[in-house]
Amino acid sequence: MKVLAITLWVLLFFILKNTKFVVCVGICRENEQRALEILKKEVYDPSEILSSWVVGKDCCEWEGVVCNNLTHHVIDLSISIDRFDSRYLRINSLEWLTSLSSLENLEIESVDLSKANEWLQVINMLPSLVDLRLYNCSLHHITPLLDHKKISSLKSLNLSGNYNFNSSVPKWVFNLPNLVSLDLSGCKFTGPFPDGPVNLTSLTTFKASKNSFNCCLPKWLFDLNNLEHVDLSSSGIEGAIQSKSGNITKLKYLDLSFNNINSTIPNWIYGCKDLESLFFGLNRLEGTVSSLISNLSSITIIDLSGNMLSGKLPNVIGKLGKLEQLDLSGNQFEGDISELFNVRSNFLSVGLRNTSLTFLRLDDNKLTGALPESVGQLSMLQHFSIFNNRLEGVVTESHFSKLTHLQSFYASRNNLTLKVSRNWTPPFQVTDIKIGSWNIGPLFPMWLRTQKQIAHVDISDGGIKGEVPTWFWNLSSQIQFLNLSHNQFVGEVPIISTPSWTDGHGGPWTMCLGSNNFSGPLPLISTIVTELDLSNNSFSKGLSNFLCEAKNGSYKLEILNLGGNDLSEEIPDCWMNWPELKVLILRDNNLIGSLPRSMEVLSNLLSLDLRRNRLNGPFPSSLEKCTKLNKIDLAENEFIGKLPSWLGMKFPTLIVLILRSNKFNGELPQELCHLKNLQILDLANNTFVGIIPRCIGNFSAMVKVKKEVDVELNYSYFFGDLIESAMVTTKGNMYQYDRILALFTSMDMSSNNLSGDIPISLTRLAGLRSFNLSKNNLTGRIPNDIGNMKVLESVDLSENQLYGQIPQSFSSLTTLGYLNLSDNNLSGMIPLSTQLQSFDSTSFQGNKLCGVPLLVNCSSNHENIPNHEYEVDESDKDEVDWFYISMAIGFALSFWGVCGSLLFKRSWRHAYFRFLDCSWEMLLEKLPIC
Repeated sequence: MKVLAITLWVLLFFILKNTKFVVCVGICRENEQRALEILKKEVYDPSEILSSWVVGKDCCEWEGVVCNNLTHHVIDLSISIDRFDSRYLRINSLEWLTSLSSLENLEIESVDLSKANEWLQVINMLPSLVDLRLYNCSLHHITPLLDHKKISSLKSLNLSGNYNFNSSVPKWVFNLPNLVSLDLSGCKFTGPFPDGPVNLTSLTTFKASKNSFNCCLPKWLFDLNNLEHVDLSSSGIEGAIQSKSGNITKLKYLDLSFNNINSTIPNWIYGCKDLESLFFGLNRLEGTVSSLISNLSSITIIDLSGNMLSGKLPNVIGKLGKLEQLDLSGNQFEGDISELFNVRSNFLSVGLRNTSLTFLRLDDNKLTGALPESVGQLSMLQHFSIFNNRLEGVVTESHFSKLTHLQSFYASRNNLTLKVSRNWTPPFQVTDIKIGSWNIGPLFPMWLRTQKQIAHVDISDGGIKGEVPTWFWNLSSQIQFLNLSHNQFVGEVPIISTPSWTDGHGGPWTMCLGSNNFSGPLPLISTIVTELDLSNNSFSKGLSNFLCEAKNGSYKLEILNLGGNDLSEEIPDCWMNWPELKVLILRDNNLIGSLPRSMEVLSNLLSLDLRRNRLNGPFPSSLEKCTKLNKIDLAENEFIGKLPSWLGMKFPTLIVLILRSNKFNGELPQELCHLKNLQILDLANNTFVGIIPRCIGNFSAMVKVKKEVDVELNYSYFFGDLIESAMVTTKGNMYQYDRILALFTSMDMSSNNLSGDIPISLTRLAGLRSFNLSKNNLTGRIPNDIGNMKVLESVDLSENQLYGQIPQSFSSLTTLGYLNLSDNNLSGMIPLSTQLQSFDSTSFQGNKLCGVPLLVNCSSNHENIPNHEYEVDESDKDEVDWFYISMAIGFALSFWGVCGSLLFKRSWRHAYFRFLDCSWEMLLEKLPIC
């Protein structure tokens, strides 16, 4: 019995020794109690987050404090706030931590430690520390450690969410031999990583996403043979992934997405048999996906989206029985889509038919062929996206036979035809179905009536005719995104309502009914609708009923497109009800009058298009407070008067200004040159006078040559549904620019009464692609440095009074596709180049020019042939001419100023000669006698 009792006591001792208790027996050690009480007194805690820390009460009973049951030392300390909590806690110093010498686990989360600059030195004095988590604590200073052996016991280090470090990672961080988990995510660390060797032999988890390393992956990373989890997404990783893996064979999770990796997928990836999640999305990977991918027998997620991968789809993916999510979207895969589903090997299907797949994205590729019926066998599929490919053929009920779990189906922008019975009841209840550009009609798809949870519907461009059924208008009140555009619907549109539960909730609620034959008055809408497109229909009457019937307070509408209808009457003065409006398109209607004063409340307005109406009055003063505008298009109206000077001062982000075909007059204000971001300037077909402002070279956005679109001006919540566009006249025709608008720059001042010369500063606009100054009264020479405008595509200077020779630098404009210099006073030989001689002779007619493409031979008219080899720069030539002219004028004035006086005034003449006689006599008296 004694032996049994002793054994039980020994067993109990070991259990107690290795067990941590939230509430310990006994009293917290005095020095540690005192340290925590000092923290409690000094901490800034206005929300009393540490209210359970009662001074005088045993600290082992405080919330977040854990003591060892036997030694009474504080071994765990957790001070954390939910990151979504608005409460606030600030600790200015961590010196008190040095008293907690036995601390093993320290967690401080979402607490302000920005003033605790000594945090690292304090942490280095805790020899027992195993787990350190300082998440989202506003730390901004991390230094090298001369002796990091004191914290070599660390197994877990988490400094994530401290987004103000802005420095490289100290090398000591990568030399903690016992470290198992390292999290440096979201710290704004910069690169490069320290050179090897490193001492991370125990590391299994390495997270460093959302940083700015801007370097290649370090070589030592591939030698960490225990590494299982790597997350370096959005961290500025660039260059190639090395082709040899080293010892990194235990990987289970690899995320390198949102970087700038530009290599092929290395083969060693396919050898990681334990890999479960692979994220390579949004890089610049190229090449093909190897058939070796079938070796990833444990894989559940593959994301290769947003790269430049090509070739055929890897059909052996069908062997991956555990695969749940596959995303190959946004690449350049081609070939027949059926190969992914129907491949057979050894008489067994290995195509994509597994029942584990829940998420499949193949959109934005170059896939062809018909959608195979075997898609309908993916019984667990929830999200299926194949939009924007080149698929064709017929889709029937069989394609959806077992898709009972389907929630979203995105397949727009394919040439597919849906053929199902009129009474078909789908096996699914989807929330999203987008099959725009499918051949669905001519009858309305009745099967939509069965979808009780639907929230996003796109049946645009479906060949559907007739009236929209009443039951669908009732159903549409629950649909957040509805696109019925580009069909042949007729009839009136009822009130566009939303469910009562949406009141006070954001949205977005988008209704696209454009390009149909809807008629009648504009429908009233719910205040919660955020985007409304009724363009290119036959809606009539005025805007008053639509705009002024606000009975429930302000509307949340941000985008309103009513262009291309039969709307008439004046624009009503009710804009105070629409303060959220960002895009207003009223183009191509019959609206009259001036813009109402209440439009000044549209302080969020980004784009205004009133083209082709009958609006009049001066430039609208109500726009002066709409300072966020990117685009103003008032073309083809009847506006009058001078342009106000504030037009160039109030719109710092203005990109497009189109005022063509109005009745504006007066001189162009110098303030226009303050529009630094202006890319499209169209003032054509008005009656402006005076000179072209000398400062036009200040249009900064026209100086820089853009080679790729940085950012599309996308206004819709549903990306790509409404991109900023502009109607631009160039190359003698009118074009609409939208997706490449950011690349295009244009200046058109044609058909006015402008005079003077072409400012030399124009040639500083090296990014200008098109300019038109034709049909004015311009004089002088064409600027010699026009050849500096290397991306010019269209130039029209016709019907002016320009003289002199065509600058030789014209020959360097290799991108020029349109040129018109006709009907001026130009002379000399047309410069030789591959471009200029390719234009029609009408581009040069009405001048005194010779040479190809004209039939006038320069050799028979020598006086018109300029010597280009020794040609003097026009600006220098002008200066030489004025020098000699000035000399002649000066000589004439001096000669007649002296000699003329002597000739016509006798007394002056006698005095002058007496002066000469006296001077001669004095000179003789001073000469020595020989």
